[in-house]
Amino acid sequence: MAKIATVITDYFEDVEFTEPADAFKEAGHEVITIEKEEGKHVTGKQGEASVVINRSIHDAKPEEFDALFIPGGFSPDQLRGDETFVTFAKHFMDAEKPVLAICHGPQLLITAKSLEGREVTGFKSIQTDLAYAGATVKDQEVVVSKNQLVTSRQPDDIPAFIKESLHLLH
Repeated sequence: MAKIATVITDYFEDVEFTEPADAFKEAGHEVITIEKEEGKHVTGKQGEASVVINRSIHDAKPEEFDALFIPGGFSPDQLRGDETFVTFAKHFMDAEKPVLAICHGPQLLITAKSLEGREVTGFKSIQTDLAYAGATVKDQEVVVSKNQLVTSRQPDDIPAFIKESLHLLH
């Protein structure tokens, strides 16, 4: 089963973390939350979900994980301002490990300059940014690129996102 690094901070989109994380755990995968500070509580932008951070980004090594999960909301935009998170995400793309990014999640991959030549989707407001990053943008509920990268647009797409993510993780 996969050990999934989940980069997350305050103002993540609640259901874009909770629903996939629950499905991953139910399928037997391990979900490890990563932020700047281990033990910190981060809260979703809807105020419905609170997450305790398992690991500090400074103690997490991308080599010890099988996949990367990037929930949406305002969280990825905040994380991409920190080069440590950008480098961490880039490692997964360069190593061709599974990367699962929903809604605004691909913003971290834009900053990591890891989307050129990829087919992706994302929240409507970042689709132009994805195209500027060299990606081919598809406006559909889920896009799987090079059997490595799974992206979706919004909470309505979560069932398709989970299905394709679990398919890639098995």
